Amino acid sequence: MKTLILGGARSGKSRLAERLAHDSGRSVTVVATAQAQDDEMASRIAAHRAARPAHWRCVEEPLALADTLRAADAPGALLLVDCLTLWLSNLLHAGEAVVVRERAALLDALPALQSELLLVGNEVGHGIVPLGALNRRFVDENGWLHQALAEHCDAVRFVMAGCTLALKG
Repeated sequence: MKTLILGGARSGKSRLAERLAHDSGRSVTVVATAQAQDDEMASRIAAHRAARPAHWRCVEEPLALADTLRAADAPGALLLVDCLTLWLSNLLHAGEAVVVRERAALLDALPALQSELLLVGNEVGHGIVPLGALNRRFVDENGWLHQALAEHCDAVRFVMAGCTLALKG
């Protein structure tokens, strides 16, 4: 089962993913994409680490998501990616070739994964058109990524104010 979980910032999407992972009874690997580029982000990362169950494995990977998923894949396991939004941002800052390569690699890897998969990402397309070319590019790429992932996923969930809406499956 592959599930895409979308929502705004602080909507409860990560909490839902963590609950689903916990309730699955499977061996869990969290793939964290954040990078501690300032003190505030370092604090956020530390809080996430501290909140996770000690027996969950965590792999921190800002770019090579497909390779990381393939390496952690195992029958009966669960892979939780948190989050696609930061991963996409990392890709955009790494350059066009990296965006194209890593996005294609992720979409190519999904069908072969044996693990249950939970993908967490921010839905950012509900607001105004942002100022600045990079910001607009991010919103566009994020929307296109979510559409492509939704096609590959068995279920899509939207989370707002801690409430979950099934969009697919």
